[in-house]
Amino acid sequence: MTNLYQTQQQNRPLQKNNKEFQIKIGNVLLKSPVMLAPMAGITDLPYRQLIRRFSKDSLLTTEMISSEMLMQNRKDGDKILENRENEFPLSYQLSGHKPQMMATAAKKLMKLERKPSVIDINMGCPVRKVVCGGDGSALMRTPELASDIVKAVKDAVDVPVSVKFRLGYTASEKNFLEFALLMQDSGADSITIHCRTRSQMYSGEADWSAIAGIKKEINIPVFANGDVTSPQRAKECLEMTGADGVAVGRATLGAPDLLHRIEHYLLTGELIEQADIKTKIQWAIEHLDAEVELRGEKNAIPFMRKFYPYYIRGIQNAAAVRGKLMSAAQYGVIVEELNKISQGL
Repeated sequence: MTNLYQTQQQNRPLQKNNKEFQIKIGNVLLKSPVMLAPMAGITDLPYRQLIRRFSKDSLLTTEMISSEMLMQNRKDGDKILENRENEFPLSYQLSGHKPQMMATAAKKLMKLERKPSVIDINMGCPVRKVVCGGDGSALMRTPELASDIVKAVKDAVDVPVSVKFRLGYTASEKNFLEFALLMQDSGADSITIHCRTRSQMYSGEADWSAIAGIKKEINIPVFANGDVTSPQRAKECLEMTGADGVAVGRATLGAPDLLHRIEHYLLTGELIEQADIKTKIQWAIEHLDAEVELRGEKNAIPFMRKFYPYYIRGIQNAAAVRGKLMSAAQYGVIVEELNKISQGL
């Protein structure tokens, strides 16, 4: 990791003479304007630990946790609830459309040995199976129900409650401002807005300009999400939207140091050079090791396949190498292949 902390002066910090950022979500004080956005099947314990290695103060978020699954007490749900002391501040994200079940699920989370810093409610997931069940971004079409959910969860817990949603369900149903005001009135302590509609899924450009000025209408913290792919883009997003912070998701794949690089740039105006491929391959091996420890080799190997393309992006013959990693069924074979790549660079 020889080049990870080489910096160069670039522009000015986002705020002059500011030694640290402070964002207050309810009674939780954040010292970073950057949040790890929740990603299903991605932001598990090993992934969050990798992010936290670099970013010490960002708000981390778990994977989306189904309230239905949580209340069924399924054994396969135990892994998704695990946390470590160094992860905090840590937000747990719940999905569902039944107010009382969401409240009961939130209460269950509060019984963890280390309870969440924040409970986040998912009203933005665009995936068909989630929306068809009335969860995720489908709740933007049922604002009264969404309000009831926030009220129920707020009454059930003694930690701040946040809500993540989109610009609207379709381009003709952009109700994000009205929705934001309703969430605030219902008791939400902060909101995160993904600057796309549900119908866009993750395609096209995120429309940051759509939420510019929203801070003039509400008085709780606002995090902007979507297409924040670099420190420079994070700064541009904050300046355009007036948001308090940014939530970064897919751009962290293969780049677990990105949140730290964004924080450093916003605070100092200095850019930290991106890690080289050798460093990224080492991260991939460490990530694999952590997943094996959490899930066992049999389950960890197929789980990790989604991550390899991001760690090896940019190498020669990436498609052929990716094919070998995807088809490998043994830990030793995968590590050997990754080491070969590193030695050949």
